This record gives sequence, structure tokens and C-alpha cells, in this order.
Amino acid sequence: MIALVIDLVLFAFLILTAIAVARLRNLFAVAMLAGMFSLLAAGLFMTLDAVDVAFTEAAVGAGISTVLTLGALALTTSQEKKPVHSSRLPLLLCAVTGAALLYGTLDVPAFGSAQAPVHTHVGADYLARTGTDIGVPNFVTAILASYRGYDTLGETTVIFTAAIAVLLLLGRGLRGGRTGGQ
Repeated sequence: MIALVIDLVLFAFLILTAIAVARLRNLFAVAMLAGMFSLLAAGLFMTLDAVDVAFTEAAVGAGISTVLTLGALALTTSQEKKPVHSSRLPLLLCAVTGAALLYGTLDVPAFGSAQAPVHTHVGADYLARTGTDIGVPNFVTAILASYRGYDTLGETTVIFTAAIAVLLLLGRGLRGGRTGGQ
């Protein structure tokens, strides 16, 4: 029962933070609230026993994204400009996308179901072999570091490449704003 209350409180804070982000025009406050949103999401993932996802969300969502957003904000104004167009089309697009995502969840098996595909295919094989093949006591770490090592390396490379690209773009903005004597 207490776990459900914690989940509901975290989810309520997520919703309130998202509403605040959507309503604010101060970009610094938006950047800070977006970092807070990522930390709340990481906390929610922790309560769902998805430690690897929580760690990634905290590192990438709250850490790197917030730093890069603040770096980009240093090159712009602190207030969002008033939109010149109607927000009805983006709102409609978000509603249609949300409805499609909700429709897509109708086929998802019940949470924790033993008949879920994740439990009936390679998962049992990983659990049976990980202890003898690798010898690492934490199964999530063992699977991410060995069986899915190339996949994890690929994800890390994509994140690193994206960070370098953003830093290069930010650097170009700094050079463009300098005077000719520097």
C-alpha cells in the first residue's frame, strides 16, 4: 500500500511539474523544472525496480540535458517569445499522438505477468546462465555489460556524439557573437 502511495505522489509531482513547464515563459525556470522532472521520473523508475533506466534518466535527463540546456540558454534571451500562431494544431497533434499511444498499450500484458513475452523468451535463459557464464551477482549489470555489451556501447556512443554535436553548435554560436578583434 505504501508503495502505491509513493508512486501516486511521484506521478502527481510529475504532472504538476509538466504543467508548470508548459505554462512558464522564463527559460531558466523551465530548464530547472525539466531537470527536476527527470529526477522525479528517475525516482518513479526506482520504485518500479528499473534501476538501470532510473540511472540513465538521472544521468542523461537531469544531468547532461540540464547542463546543455543551460549552455544553450547562455547564448539566448531568458524569456520565451510570445507565439505568433495558434496553439490549436500542436495541441491537436499531441492529443492524437497520446490517443495512439494509449491505444497501443491495450495489447500490453498485465504488469508483472509471468506470461509476458519478456519472461517467456530470452529472459529465462539469461537468468539460468548469467551466474555461471559471468559470475557477476547483479543480473542487470551482468546482462548490460556482457550479453548486451555492444548495444550498451552503441547507446553510449550515440549519447556522446549528441553531446559533442551540441557543444560544437554552442561553440559556433559563441564565435559568431564575438567581435573581429578576438
